[in-house]
Amino acid sequence: MSGQQPHPRKTEHLVEGRFHTDGEETWHRVHPVSPLVRSWVAIAAVLFIFGRNTLDSLFTTGSNGPVLSNAPAALILAVVVVVVAIFGFSFFLSWRFTRYQVTDQHVHINSGVIFRQQRRARIDRVQAIDVVQPLLARAFGLAELKFDVADGGKSAMRLSFLKLDEAKRLRAAILARASGAVIDPDAPSTVAEAPETAILALSPGRIIGSVMFGSLTVATALTLAPIVALAIWFKETSLLFAGFPILLGFVAAYWKAITGDFNFRVALSPDGVRLHYGMLETRAQTIPPGRVQAVGISQGPLWRPFGWYRVHVNVAGYGHENSEHGSRTVLLPAGTIDEVMAVLGLVFPDPGVENPFEVFTAGLRGPATEHGFVHSPRSARWIDPLTWRYNAFRATETALLCRHGIIFRRLQVVPHERTQSISLRQGPLMAVLGLVDFELHSTVGPIRPVVRHMALANGRQLFDEQAARAATARRLHSSERWLAPAVVELMQAPYPKNNFQEQHRGD
Repeated sequence: MSGQQPHPRKTEHLVEGRFHTDGEETWHRVHPVSPLVRSWVAIAAVLFIFGRNTLDSLFTTGSNGPVLSNAPAALILAVVVVVVAIFGFSFFLSWRFTRYQVTDQHVHINSGVIFRQQRRARIDRVQAIDVVQPLLARAFGLAELKFDVADGGKSAMRLSFLKLDEAKRLRAAILARASGAVIDPDAPSTVAEAPETAILALSPGRIIGSVMFGSLTVATALTLAPIVALAIWFKETSLLFAGFPILLGFVAAYWKAITGDFNFRVALSPDGVRLHYGMLETRAQTIPPGRVQAVGISQGPLWRPFGWYRVHVNVAGYGHENSEHGSRTVLLPAGTIDEVMAVLGLVFPDPGVENPFEVFTAGLRGPATEHGFVHSPRSARWIDPLTWRYNAFRATETALLCRHGIIFRRLQVVPHERTQSISLRQGPLMAVLGLVDFELHSTVGPIRPVVRHMALANGRQLFDEQAARAATARRLHSSERWLAPAVVELMQAPYPKNNFQEQHRGD
């Protein structure tokens, strides 16, 4: 045996945007003021209660009104010092026991003082990464790093808080590893955030208008109209005051919806699709390529005169989870048909048809029978008299398109390789009419692709063909490590060609 010691396993961390190798025991800490940023609401509540009680103790009520009491100032000062010491010590412990580590394969986060928590996530399972800046964190120049893994949102990990530049560099490092990019562990290399190209931005007027003419306004009108009608009918203004708390709730909902989507921007980078939005709490959300499981496009009745559509996505790891302001599953809050096609081309660059703009527009607007859509039979009008003409599907070479709805129009797009499972459902009345529902199961999210009230023969044919298409697509689908040497040659162009817009411009 030689006298050499075995080479210890190495990990890597970022210093000034560079990878450096460390021993396996190397860990890193969050910013020292992180506990304050996380717990400021509790601190404010304690200070409010304590301050009010302190003021009450300073004054007593006499016959001539409040007078200064004989409470010793030293006692009050001592209580203040004790409270500050308790908070300070708890913050120190919280910071001291929170640490993280990023290796080639995993992200580790350890936290907790009394109840210890150790979290570990595989980097190759990272589905999306966000850089979040709450209002107080922005004042300190800090950001929270949140990333999700493919388990329906239950293992979303948060690293709170880091300097903004450090959070961006760490996100770039995690995405570099998840992409399969080759990094020499023995030679430090600069890892900077990938550049991005702006695709579109929504004006404040668009955001405000979409909320004012959205489903929230319908809910407000349906809730408050009966109260106003009863007040007028019985001539009792007290009924209006009874509805005031409800009105405040809707005002808060309007504020949350507007500030959540405010300054919404979409950009594209080699890391994936980047979304920037938020007024008080800003969020920079990154969805790596190939992580979108399904796309849903919808339009409510009040949006129809404006030609606006909303685009949702199912992303493995997101589930139904919402951010504090707006939903993280929204790819476009309110966009025109051209803007919808632009963002659809980012997450779905190969539509599988020669005329994608016409096909997808027909799928959105219906009920035209051209462009290959298969509709419900006339027998469906007995159980679906209003929308049976709008229920249809179309299979392209790369995805399945499902359309339904007349008041709220919906088009759902699922790439064949993202098909989890499929099923046919038929109740007794549908069996008599020879109808069946086809449901395609995606990951947990806002989109549940379904084709309603199909002819039984069409349903069985779609079931068999979609199962074969999904199996074939999964075998041919390229690796999700999009910058690995085996697939990097397929990405010579810096950004994928948007076939939707190219075909539209060609028309």
